[in-house]
Amino acid sequence: MALLKLRPSYKDYLWGGHRLVEKYNKEFDGDILAESWELSCHPDGPSYIVNGSYAGKTLQEYIDLEGKKVLGNNCQKFEEFPILAKFIDAKDNLSIQVHPDNEYALKNEGQYGKTEMWYIMDCEEGAFLYYGFKKEVSKEEFARRIREDTLLEVLNAVPVQKGDVLFIESGTIHAIGKDILIAEIQQNSNVTYRVYDYGRVGKDGKKRDLHIEKAIAVTNRVPLIKSRSSYPHVADCDYFTVDKLNLDGRMMCRVEGTVSEESFVSILILDGEGVVSCGNKVSYQKGDSLFLPAGSGAYVIEGSCDALITTIRAKAAPVRIGIDIGGTDTKIGLVDVHNKLLDSVCIPTKAERPADEVIRTVAETALSILDKNGIAMEQCVGVGIGVPGTVDRKKGIVRYSNNIRWEDVPLVKEMSTYLPIPVEIANDADCAALGETIAGAGKECSDVVMITLGTGVGGGVVLDGEIYEGRGIGGSELGHMVIVENGEPCTCGRRGCLEAYASATALKREAKRASKKELIPSEIFALAKQGDPAMKEVVEIYIRRLGLGIVNIVNIFRPQLVLLGGGISGQGESLLVPLRRILREECFGGERGDVPEIEEAVLGNNAGIIGAAGLL
Repeated sequence: MALLKLRPSYKDYLWGGHRLVEKYNKEFDGDILAESWELSCHPDGPSYIVNGSYAGKTLQEYIDLEGKKVLGNNCQKFEEFPILAKFIDAKDNLSIQVHPDNEYALKNEGQYGKTEMWYIMDCEEGAFLYYGFKKEVSKEEFARRIREDTLLEVLNAVPVQKGDVLFIESGTIHAIGKDILIAEIQQNSNVTYRVYDYGRVGKDGKKRDLHIEKAIAVTNRVPLIKSRSSYPHVADCDYFTVDKLNLDGRMMCRVEGTVSEESFVSILILDGEGVVSCGNKVSYQKGDSLFLPAGSGAYVIEGSCDALITTIRAKAAPVRIGIDIGGTDTKIGLVDVHNKLLDSVCIPTKAERPADEVIRTVAETALSILDKNGIAMEQCVGVGIGVPGTVDRKKGIVRYSNNIRWEDVPLVKEMSTYLPIPVEIANDADCAALGETIAGAGKECSDVVMITLGTGVGGGVVLDGEIYEGRGIGGSELGHMVIVENGEPCTCGRRGCLEAYASATALKREAKRASKKELIPSEIFALAKQGDPAMKEVVEIYIRRLGLGIVNIVNIFRPQLVLLGGGISGQGESLLVPLRRILREECFGGERGDVPEIEEAVLGNNAGIIGAAGLL
């Protein structure tokens, strides 16, 4: 099989520049060249073969004539050519946009969704792009900010430089900023939902269409922690695997490889010049795209170059199932090897049912999410489950859970009858703490304490990257340390516990005593900020009591980081600033005692799922 050299299709979108013509040898007569589709079988912009017996034909025509064997065994699972590779020259800002996943796109657009990666080829000093949200936003806030043109205020602006790589999963809101040149590898799709476009008009003189309703339906509104690592690759997912090649022309001027029958090889030349040999020889220069059919055998790249090498891997990477059982709802998700949540679903627990019925429903839902994502059971490493209450991890038994009214339930044994893979269980607060440690705000730390300020006060302790649980029964019940002797009654039956003073329930109780009104925590904090003397005092006392509990916890565990989760943690700096002061002033040793940072947790409801999966 011959090595193919490709000619791209071109796009003259209004935000484009002219660098692809000036610096990348693109033969284009227009004034604006925004994109060149270098490896494409998409009808909106196919690539063409320029050498050999198939010269002049599209890549898709070549595949139709030769058969799908030229794509390789790993591509047989795809109905269409799986990827699209392009160069993008953003002279101006691109629109704020989002791409749907496969399920939504197939249902609504008749083509696949779009997950992509960006390699920054070049950029001006100070260049940045938008990538996800700074904070979690509701659908209502998302829609309102679009209407009011304030969306940019909550988007995460990421500075970039040459050589940076970003992985943009479907559902991630994003936009390339001006003065950035990008090589993009993506799913074979041209579905884009425009959210915000700076009021620009198209060639027809009219404002370009926005796709607000669809964008709201598919956008992940939770902040992304950081780009996932794909080591040793620059990018890796079920649709493509991308590696970076650098030949300096001196110490390293030749590399050998093999094109197996498993996958074709795409070579996208970012810089340099030389020769590629694979049966035939083809010279290359900056901006070229080469296609090596599957089964071509040995190839050699010689010269001086930067290049992206793209293949399709054999099968999906292993996944784990994470389950977070709550009194009202149960959340079930798939988590990959990078601790990335791939998909999730939330179902009502209906805890009034017998435990075996609840377990069966949860197991059936887990099986359905595997099936939906096309993942075989042998690809699943196991199931991790977070449960409220006292959990005997060693024996796999939920000893007691008031929230779901379970007593001595053999959860591991019961779940194993439906899911023939390893099952691990732990306290739900412990799982949330583990989730934030491995994938959230505590990702750079090994010793983390998380305190959840909800209806009650939950707590989880992670030391040396592992959940601390003493003898292995129950979680770290941080909410049930006494901070006021003979104080307010607690749900545990004692008096004066941290939960009796630092929970949302306690805050609302004190606000009602002071104002005779039923107020929720956000209203209480808002009134305090506005200068309401009664609510100001309520909030100050609340923070003081919470701070006392955190000081006790820090003095015992000495973590690197304290995280606050739950609804009240959403008060942000107005809560964190005074707590930091209390820690500096009252922790043993003060400033000289290496006082930990205290921050807001970032994973929200996903922490429990990811942490449960992290038990495996």
